[in-house]
Amino acid sequence: MGFTSGIEYNPARIHAAAIYCSDGRVGEHFDDFLQNGLGLPRYDRVALPGGPACLAGHQQAHLEEQGVVDELKFLVEVHSLSRVVLIAHDACAFYTNRLSLTPPRLELMQRADLVRAAAFVHRVTGLDRIEAYFARRTEGKISFERVEA
Repeated sequence: MGFTSGIEYNPARIHAAAIYCSDGRVGEHFDDFLQNGLGLPRYDRVALPGGPACLAGHQQAHLEEQGVVDELKFLVEVHSLSRVVLIAHDACAFYTNRLSLTPPRLELMQRADLVRAAAFVHRVTGLDRIEAYFARRTEGKISFERVEA
């Protein structure tokens, strides 16, 4: 048994990618923000636990860092990226489990990591348009706040 999507295929690239956490509870919120909040339909996706945390210099994510760097370089070259969006979210298990952080240090580290990750992405890709956002649960919804990188 197969499945055919009812969504029309659009071959046009928008030259943007997003790096975010693979937590399925916030995936639709990330899509909504990127597509409707930032106007980025069909953006290229790089999703992994902790998202951009792997680009902030944590030893616990060294292997992931190299993989994401390789993917970014590929996307910049082959998909002609000109924009990268980084998203971290509150209560991320990467930070609580792998890095053993708890509030309030947790969010402070995530925000600092977004700044470090943005600088790292710029360094390895040469791109200037790199944006960072922090997503938090607010009254049963997810709100996105810009983090100046």
